[in-house]
Order: sequence, then structure tokens, then C-alpha cells
Amino acid sequence: MTRTVDTTQELAAFLRTRRERLDPDDFGLPARRQARRTPGLRREEVAELAGVSIDYIVRLEQGRGLRPSADVVEALARALRLAPDERAYLFDLAWQRPVDADTPATSAPPPLAGLVADLSPLPAMLMNHRYDILAWNDEMARLLPDFDTLPPSRRNAMWLCLIHPPMREFYADRDRVVREGVAHLRTAWAAHPQDRALSDLIAECLTHDQEFARLWSERDVKVNGRGRKVMQHPDVGEIAVHFEVLMPLQDPDQQLVIYRPADDASRSALDRLRP
Repeated sequence: MTRTVDTTQELAAFLRTRRERLDPDDFGLPARRQARRTPGLRREEVAELAGVSIDYIVRLEQGRGLRPSADVVEALARALRLAPDERAYLFDLAWQRPVDADTPATSAPPPLAGLVADLSPLPAMLMNHRYDILAWNDEMARLLPDFDTLPPSRRNAMWLCLIHPPMREFYADRDRVVREGVAHLRTAWAAHPQDRALSDLIAECLTHDQEFARLWSERDVKVNGRGRKVMQHPDVGEIAVHFEVLMPLQDPDQQLVIYRPADDASRSALDRLRP
């Protein structure tokens, strides 16, 4: 059985994990006689840093239905020294950022589909926040093994990476690719708490892939819009690409992903994939 986001319980768990990751020595806190029995800051220390009561922190971490204000969320983010992506995630969980109530896109707007095609010969694709692939050009289809043979319901970048057999050995640095994908999905999960299809995808990945389950439990949140990937293509061998992720202003739920060859050998390999 799958479920949408229980933001109260996820907020509680997220606050606990972030508090426990902090090193008290980094805060210059006064020494206390009582030895620390658990890692990280104590609840009373977070309360002092955030300017709220200890009881308030306890109730938040116990998931007792509190809905902190934007000012309190900001104070907690500062106290816990959250990174920008983590801060945005905390605001989403507290329902202090506008939540997109529109139905997530399941097809590409014609202008964006045309742009994807026009980016040829660079491999390009358009995805929604669930990693559903909505549009792609011929170069991307030839790069991803067996992609054009899959039914539309399986054209999802995370499902392909984790569960589709031809893709399990496709990425040379698979651990990093999966970790970044899981962190993105967790961010999307908080921003779209009523997206049943996204919850179903996460549940399927949790059931079928132990690595996904382990990484999901760590509650890392990060959106990586630029980087490098190395792929092992079954026909042409190793291909290294630089990728860029762009978000159209008119369709902010969607992401345009563009690959560029990272070196001459990879450029040659991509050329060999053309008919």
C-alpha cells in the first residue's frame, strides 16, 4: 500500500536527523557536566539557538501536529545550519512555501517538445518532477539502452536506473547517480505531497531496490542541476557527458536536460550512435 506525504511525521524525522548530524564543537556551546549519550546537539541547544522553547522542539520532533510559522522555520534552518536545498525542503514540509495544486504534467507542451528536437545533435530530454520522460530527441533515445521499446508508463529516469536490467550497469558512477536521484525525488515528494503517482513510484523503488531504501532513509535533499556523468554504452563503450538541467519559466514543473560530450573520445562515440 502506498501513501502520500505525512508532512507532520516527515518534518519530525527531518528535524531529528539534522539535529543529530551536527557537531556540538562547531557551535562553541558551553561545556555541560552531563555526558552526551546521543550524537549531535541536544534539543535544548537547538531551542536556544532558534529562540524557541524546549517543549516546542520536543513536540515538533514527536510529530504532535504543530505547524511552525515561516519565522520559526527560518530560525530552525539557521540553528540547524541547513544547506539551501535542505532549507527549501523544511519550508515545504511546514507548508510555508506555495504548493503547486495543479496536476503534474504527463505530456510535453509542443513548444518544449520542439525545442528538445531542435537541440539535436546534443542528446536532450524533458522530464517532470517525478523524472517521467515526456519528450526526447533521437540522440537521447539512441543513448539510453532499449528506451524506445518501453511503454510510456516505464519511461521514468529513476525507474530505468534502478529496476530496468539493461540500465543497471549503464552508469560508471552508479552510486552517485542514484544518490542524487533519490535526493531529488525526496525534494519533489515534499513539494508535491498529494502526488499519488510519485508516492507509488517511491514505494516501488523502496520495495525493489535495497540501495534506494537505504539512501531514502538518510533523508538527503539536493537538486543537482549541473554535473558530469560517465556511461558504459553497450555498442560504443564509454561516453562521458556534461549535463545541464534547465527549468522553463512557463512550465516550472518540468526540466530540460541536455548532454554535451565531455571529451573528444565521447564526441566520437556519440557520433557513432547516429544512423
